[in-house]
Amino acid sequence: MKNILKLVFSNFKFITLSITIFISLMITLLFVSEFIFFEPFFISHLPNGSELGFVLILILSILSALVIPMNLYRITHLKNSKQKMGGSIVGSIVGSVAGACSCGPIGFAVISTFGSVGATATAFLTNYEIPIRIIAIGILIITYFTTIKSLKTECQMNF
Repeated sequence: MKNILKLVFSNFKFITLSITIFISLMITLLFVSEFIFFEPFFISHLPNGSELGFVLILILSILSALVIPMNLYRITHLKNSKQKMGGSIVGSIVGSVAGACSCGPIGFAVISTFGSVGATATAFLTNYEIPIRIIAIGILIITYFTTIKSLKTECQMNF
């Protein structure tokens, strides 16, 4: 497993991509979840009882920063196996997007745009925010291990 990670992240492009994904996803999810604010000035706030949500956002950002560059490595370097790549890419996208389910400031726009359907969706996402993030983390973990396994097999490495 270490050798696969060294293989993928030995290229500076994938390290840069991983750092970019981590920072952008972390800032976006923290802003949407109302842990950081940019106006009237930059401030972060972690209310009591919301530590689990913060940790789940951190884990989700780390896993996305690992999985997405590994899948892009598969696409760019192993062009012969494109028929198997759909599941890994879909898994990483679903896992990343599902983690952004808290509605904070976005909820009001959804409610006003979609009316009662938007209010129902916002209430559902707000009530089940933690379980949805845990499921997203599970999807990303499964995607991580399947990507490691496929890279191991397709690169014909003996570890």
